Amino acid sequence: MSDFDVVVVGGGNAGFCAAHAAAERGARVLVLEKAPEAESGGNSFYTAGAFRFVLDDLDEILDLIEPDERIAHSVVPPYTAEDFAADMERVTSGRCDPELTATLIARSTETVRWLAGKGLRWRLMYERQAYLSGGKWVFSGGLHVGTVGGGKGLIAAHTAAARAAGVEIRYGAEVSGLRRDAVTYRTAGGEQRISTGAIVLAAGGFEASPQRRARHLGPEWERAHVRGTPTNTGEVIELAIAAGAAPHGDYATCHSTAWDADADRAGGDRELTNRLTRQSYPIGVVVNDAGERFVDEGADFRNYTYAKYGAEILRQPGGRAFQLFDAKTRPLLRAEEYDSRPIAGARADTLDELAARLGIDPDGLARTVAEFNAGITDAPFDPAVKDGRAARVRPPKSNWAQALDTPPYYGYAVGCGITFTFGGIRVDPSARALDAGGRPIPGLFACGEMVGGLFSGNYPGGSGLTSGAVFGRLAGTGAAAQ
Repeated sequence: MSDFDVVVVGGGNAGFCAAHAAAERGARVLVLEKAPEAESGGNSFYTAGAFRFVLDDLDEILDLIEPDERIAHSVVPPYTAEDFAADMERVTSGRCDPELTATLIARSTETVRWLAGKGLRWRLMYERQAYLSGGKWVFSGGLHVGTVGGGKGLIAAHTAAARAAGVEIRYGAEVSGLRRDAVTYRTAGGEQRISTGAIVLAAGGFEASPQRRARHLGPEWERAHVRGTPTNTGEVIELAIAAGAAPHGDYATCHSTAWDADADRAGGDRELTNRLTRQSYPIGVVVNDAGERFVDEGADFRNYTYAKYGAEILRQPGGRAFQLFDAKTRPLLRAEEYDSRPIAGARADTLDELAARLGIDPDGLARTVAEFNAGITDAPFDPAVKDGRAARVRPPKSNWAQALDTPPYYGYAVGCGITFTFGGIRVDPSARALDAGGRPIPGLFACGEMVGGLFSGNYPGGSGLTSGAVFGRLAGTGAAAQ
């Protein structure tokens, strides 16, 4: 007789979804979490808790979301399955696995409802996803809803639901060996072996390993900031491959974003979590230390560009960049990010003074700003929609161009914050791990960041947590049946 029916490796959003699904089918479930309890939750703990899912109408989810007086004055556009599929295809340049993508989309809404039944609470994310326009709170980018309490609230609710269902959680348990019927792990007390009927792997990617980042992404990635948990170091992916699972997906790209330049490079801050990100850049001007622009800040809604712009920052001299705003745009910045402390930034009454305080070449910045300001088209500015207010310079700014001309001026230094890697192992739409021949490996499942093939080069914001939940639930269901 096995010690547990199902062993889940990893205690983040995906792992807990697997544990919930297995437990509700009567399985005896053990979750092995590498981090100690005070540092647990995986990358999920450090997120804003946003979930992307199919939504036909706001009324459809009014029973799920927390009451808010602003709801009566909110515009939440429909987000259809076709919209979701088009976004996945577009932002990954067609490199998303079609079967996994179809499963993610088809099961997205029902999985959010299922999680609500487990005690997760939801809200409209006004501070992150909406701007006031014409007296209405207008949401954009296909991403509207997140968990109450962000990533912290998400993990707290998951943990409570798992314990209430009888799931056992062992913290400080680092997996060191996998067999189809057993898991070996190390703790401070030594090594232990657990026999099991099925294993669900939900241990994240390799983003917290400088050596694996350098090997797969390139040597410059050793200097990236780790946004989330320092425990996602990739050894479980390698153990799965050694056990016969086929590697799959894009190992050469990742999710990375603009991150406070002074943040700890080794791992995220458990107090500030996602508040160290700097994501109001679409309404500002972004330059390197030579004072030169290098991306189209307004190419699309933030949800569709932020996960790839971290890599662009890393390519700049010193792996740093600067987001610049003035008195007109500063009030529009996300308060939770730009009013957080400490923050790598400066305020000045002139651009020359701002350049001096931030370490930007003043002559280069002056040339860039003059060309930018002169190239702005005459269209109304509206941050709630793609307003077409462009700056005809190189690179262009396609939307939300505002002249940088009204003191005081504000600048924020950012580095590249790596969130998760896109390469993992191959699974089928039921989350069963597959071997090199495409055959399911008996008793082995995977979910979360360990699933390769969904994302490449970029991803639609909020689809990571949804993917973890959808495939975590499928993996737990399959593992319990096994």
